[in-house]
Amino acid sequence: MAQKDRGIEQRRVKTEDGFGAKAMAGCPTVAGGVVVEVREKKGPLRAAIPTMPFPLAVICLFLNTFIPGLGTFISAFTVLCGAHSELISERGVCCVFWLNVAAAFIQILTAVVMVGWIMSIFWGMDMVILASYRDQGVPQDV
Repeated sequence: MAQKDRGIEQRRVKTEDGFGAKAMAGCPTVAGGVVVEVREKKGPLRAAIPTMPFPLAVICLFLNTFIPGLGTFISAFTVLCGAHSELISERGVCCVFWLNVAAAFIQILTAVVMVGWIMSIFWGMDMVILASYRDQGVPQDV
């Protein structure tokens, strides 16, 4: 938030203690510069990963590790059973289901050249991370 105070531009800086301190533009702050917010832009396939219960996410990670794409394919059905995903509000449950099925088939088809296997493991890790955020009560857009 920028304000003009006696001809000097001031900006509100978020500090670690949560108080809004005023700092002049171009001058260093006492607490140092702090990144206020960072948001990762996700593609449609990655944003379609469902937020499942933690034990189910761990099972999907295990399956994705040993049989690439199987855990992702199973996670697609959790969307039909009520699992949350970032894209459901934009595209609907059916589209998110098919995006997860497409991701599973991409992982299966490219597993021969190791790309799908690596993608499958990372997909499973993302499922576990989203599930841990869900259990901790962290907002979904993290």
